[in-house]
Amino acid sequence: MNGKLKITLIAQQTGLSISTVSRVLAGKANTSESARQKVMACARQYGILQDLSQGRLMLNNLVIFAPPRAFSVRSDIFYYKVIQSIIDALRPYEMRISSCGLEEERSDSALFVEKMNHPHTQAALIIGIDDPHIHSLAADLNKPCVLINCSDRDMRLDSVSPDHQLIGEFSASYLFQQGHREILNLQCLRRNTMELRLAGIRQAWARQNLIFDAGQHLVTTAGFGAEEAELAVTSWLSALPDRRRWPSAILAGGDFMAMGAVAAVNKLGLSVPGDISVMSTDSSNLAEIHDVPLTSVQVPRDELGVEAIQLLQRRLLRPTAPPCNLLLQGKLAVRESVRRVNAHKMQPALSTHHPRLYDDRA
Repeated sequence: MNGKLKITLIAQQTGLSISTVSRVLAGKANTSESARQKVMACARQYGILQDLSQGRLMLNNLVIFAPPRAFSVRSDIFYYKVIQSIIDALRPYEMRISSCGLEEERSDSALFVEKMNHPHTQAALIIGIDDPHIHSLAADLNKPCVLINCSDRDMRLDSVSPDHQLIGEFSASYLFQQGHREILNLQCLRRNTMELRLAGIRQAWARQNLIFDAGQHLVTTAGFGAEEAELAVTSWLSALPDRRRWPSAILAGGDFMAMGAVAAVNKLGLSVPGDISVMSTDSSNLAEIHDVPLTSVQVPRDELGVEAIQLLQRRLLRPTAPPCNLLLQGKLAVRESVRRVNAHKMQPALSTHHPRLYDDRA
């Protein structure tokens, strides 16, 4: 059955004009919601929606929910770039995009419901919101909704995230492969995603048959800024006057944190990577322009928005399909901030359990 016959069939079954059916299937905005629902239901019934939808997006109005800082490049460049990738992915379509700021936890549920129940809202993307009540409301409202960099513990919503746990394990394992054993992990554990990375780091230690001691191998900060990271690393190193117990490498939770670690090392009269290596995760372009180009694991960012749109389309085509959690892998960028060492010649750090090493990451 060719495309014209399919449109004719849908028009006959729905009582709509051929031009209206054509506009709906082309993703045009100048159609009513009732007409769109009739066309979509009929197309699914006859099993012809999949072929018709290729290269089209079967909705016209989308709302993006994210923490308020996500809408400012100065406040949160990662989420800002994710939102820009969504806008870029939707640029070829007749799409009306609105946005709404929600706190990561204890979100304004009344505001969320108001936005979701707006007549123009056909679908939603929820970025970095950890409030399970918001996730539950999104599932109950029965409009296509995809989570980005967060997950629905009730398993009712589609989601796409970096594979934080695997990224954490991979990053720590890379430093082990370079011969490092005294590894200090510099991390902000503000969100569950960072806890997942720390779990991956711990797993890397276990694979090396090493005991991870948070008191020795982990320094946490309240945020991801360079200044507080510098203060935290300076304080930690200064508390160990015996430099033989200092780490040979620092694994930082982001580029700005890595910048702070490099600054702390330099102020103590040491060099990177000559004395202490520094590695970053959550890499951005900053890793390339830093005074010491940072070896880093590049966490998927722009890809999150693109894949979220694909999940929305899948949900429109197959509304009864089981929800899925899509995990995107990172990519190693080897630069100049990590050196390879001979682990057998290094003085092991002391452990309360037995002679030991260092590591972590978040």
